Amino acid sequence: MDPQTLSSSVSTSHTISPDGLNHKKCNLLKEENRLLDSVLLKEENPFDFFRVFCESIIAGATAGVFVEAALYPIDTAARGGGKVVLKGLYSGLGGNLAGVLPASAIFLGVYEPAKQKLLKALPENLSAFAHLTAGALGGAASSLVRVPTEVVKQRMQTGQFASAPAAVRLIVAKEGFRGLYAGYGSFLLRDLPFDAIQFCIYEQLRIGYKLAAQRDLNDPENAIIGAVAGAITGTVTNPLDVIKTRLMVQGSSKQYKGILDCVRTIMREEGTHAFLKGIGPRVLWIGIGGSIFFGVLEKTKQMLAKKRPENHKSFYLKQE
Repeated sequence: MDPQTLSSSVSTSHTISPDGLNHKKCNLLKEENRLLDSVLLKEENPFDFFRVFCESIIAGATAGVFVEAALYPIDTAARGGGKVVLKGLYSGLGGNLAGVLPASAIFLGVYEPAKQKLLKALPENLSAFAHLTAGALGGAASSLVRVPTEVVKQRMQTGQFASAPAAVRLIVAKEGFRGLYAGYGSFLLRDLPFDAIQFCIYEQLRIGYKLAAQRDLNDPENAIIGAVAGAITGTVTNPLDVIKTRLMVQGSSKQYKGILDCVRTIMREEGTHAFLKGIGPRVLWIGIGGSIFFGVLEKTKQMLAKKRPENHKSFYLKQE
């Protein structure tokens, strides 16, 4: 092969068309993104996942204790028809906190990691589905603690028992261990939709507000959005709360045979308006509770985030 032909051949082999150059750049960008995702995944597992889990437990427990301590007297007064004396407003609070703390911790410990996993796996336009699903999963996990706590609290608030330990002993003695899970089905019927809807509304409102404001939310804004989410959810789920309460406080009398029987009995004896009983106090305390819970939750998460190493902070910001 003569030198001119060789030179032409070499020149041709090294000539890249504009389309080919763009294709090569796209491939390089894809490879960089793939490597970046790989690095992020390596950072997340397993240490960062454990960090999310631990921080969520701490934040959930803190928010749960704050909101329960603040709303317990309102809840007691509402259930007692306003006849409860001041001294009795905090009756059983200590025992109830012993249940609320682990229940709230379990809920957030499941919710946050599940939310982050789902948000990464699903398209951006399905973020609401991720929040709904994570809320339901968190509610299901925490129900194992929340149901016995709710049963004991409601029995004490209606004057059946003087203390939480006495309530547990007598319930188990008269009704067996299953007595602590009285109304479990109705509890899930109310609380799984409640948890899913409330957290979905809250997260979606935060997303929309942040996009509109082009900045992170401050503490009062988080609290207001939490109040709105709580009030809306409380209104929507009030009929389910009436059913759950009736089943939980019936005790060994077994006035209702189940959820459907409870619904039919209430409609027959009291009418459909009975499902709206207590909606005013319920919406009030859930709205206030949402404000306190989410306000404390976000503040606790911010405080915990400041303690993270710098190389982990950007990773977590991507997940929110």
